[in-house]
Amino acid sequence: MTPAGRLAAAAELIAAVGAEPRRPADAISNDWFRARRYIGGGDRRAIAERVWAMVRQRLRLEWHLHRVKAEPSARLLLGAHLILAEGWTAQRLEQEAFPGGQYALHRLDDQERRALAALVGRPLVHPDMREAVRLNIPDWLLPGFRERFGERLPEEAAAMDGPAPLDLRANLLRGTREAAMAALSAEGIEAAPTPLSPWGLRVAGRASVVATVAFRDGLIEVQDEGSQLIALLADARPGMRVADYCAGAGGKTLAMAATMGNRGHIVACDTSVPRLDGAVKRLRRAGVHNAERHLLTPGDKWIKRRAGQFDRVLVDAPCTGTGTWRRNPDARLRTMPEDLAELAAVQYEILARAAELVRPGGRLIYATCSLLRAENEAQMERFLSERPEFTPVPLGEIWTGLRPGIPPPGEGPWLVLSPARHGTDGFFAAVLERRT
Repeated sequence: MTPAGRLAAAAELIAAVGAEPRRPADAISNDWFRARRYIGGGDRRAIAERVWAMVRQRLRLEWHLHRVKAEPSARLLLGAHLILAEGWTAQRLEQEAFPGGQYALHRLDDQERRALAALVGRPLVHPDMREAVRLNIPDWLLPGFRERFGERLPEEAAAMDGPAPLDLRANLLRGTREAAMAALSAEGIEAAPTPLSPWGLRVAGRASVVATVAFRDGLIEVQDEGSQLIALLADARPGMRVADYCAGAGGKTLAMAATMGNRGHIVACDTSVPRLDGAVKRLRRAGVHNAERHLLTPGDKWIKRRAGQFDRVLVDAPCTGTGTWRRNPDARLRTMPEDLAELAAVQYEILARAAELVRPGGRLIYATCSLLRAENEAQMERFLSERPEFTPVPLGEIWTGLRPGIPPPGEGPWLVLSPARHGTDGFFAAVLERRT
């Protein structure tokens, strides 16, 4: 594709994302590219990277366009991004982004030209912006973020503005972290150990790790370091019975199966057949033999029949995903206040059901990739007040045995991770032990 053709494609894709504001942008992007298989890999990456950059800055781009009394069409969003984020001049914009002709965006009309010309020379983050837009946080979420971070909010907001690093987990069932590093290096991919996870690797830059022999052979899995730490805190050991209650595609199931050394039994539960099917493929590639899947359905008697039988029950609850904005920047605008209320109710219902599976002396691990207190500490306060047979196991107590010599990443009894402080996605985790 020509450079102008790539820009035209970016405008078309950002329009498709805007047309379905409640649907995840990555799903829209996948469908869009699938329908255009003629677009090559290099063009696909260039288009996607620019679109994700626009999605990441959409709150600010729309602020600038409204400031010059222009509606944020896909064309104007692209033009505003090129000027404000990439430093294009008005002349270059006309010549290279909107040149007209086949496979390119048609020329700017007078109204578009005036609006974009007014943006030249302005900073992307403008001093006149209200705080929420300046920090790139929706207005309704700003109080929750301030409650979490206090004076550190600007630093954390800035950390969430950029893309996430590429983190991998070495699969101990196939080899060591050092073996994974060597295998990747042999294929031209340099990776370094992550500071917190004992299995983690962080890749410098962007690389197609799924095309490597190490990935195909199951030696590595793509998994954020924070997600790895949730599995670490579960402390699943050989011979245990473990339930991954919201398993999804099985990332934490895989990690716990590795710490169990394929001994004992782990059940990956979910309400989605496609997600569990995806988990099965990953389990096979990783060499996991001690796991089975279970589809949770309405009226399912599975919990009742297996009540009190599990040593570890992990609840990685569905949430707003406010800790994953680096990976899913569209969630900034896709998530609404009513979503938080609905998710909080669902989280507690899941937590209460999953708790029935824990045996006396066993542990319940509750986790989210949210930074909001309503989905984390507030859920723990309610649960512990209603279920006195459970008691918190302080993070420091667990961490000392798992990662001696490394300070625990959290304050108080809970694991609390954030992009600025830990370089991970935002995560919360609580470990509760059942006494009776």
